[in-house]
Amino acid sequence: MDKDSLKGLERLNQLALTPQQVDDTLAFFQLRQAEWDALAGIDTSDVERMVHVAPMETVVREDVVSEPFDRDELLEGAPDAMDGYWQVPYVLE
Repeated sequence: MDKDSLKGLERLNQLALTPQQVDDTLAFFQLRQAEWDALAGIDTSDVERMVHVAPMETVVREDVVSEPFDRDELLEGAPDAMDGYWQVPYVLE
């Protein structure tokens, strides 16, 4: 990251960084670049690729159709019911 790129990001994100913030941001990205360069120098040609750090297992259950609730029992809790549905007061007129 250089000052010109940072100025472009400032304009794009509608920011106005102070000179100190510009220096701090550039120093931050220089450290990240040094870390990236150090990682890029490691030979990983014999390392197996992985998607997850820990093994993952999908638990699958059989899909069974059922009625978990009884309509009449649910309607007992309604303040008012009509034609098998909860009756609620009008919100809009």
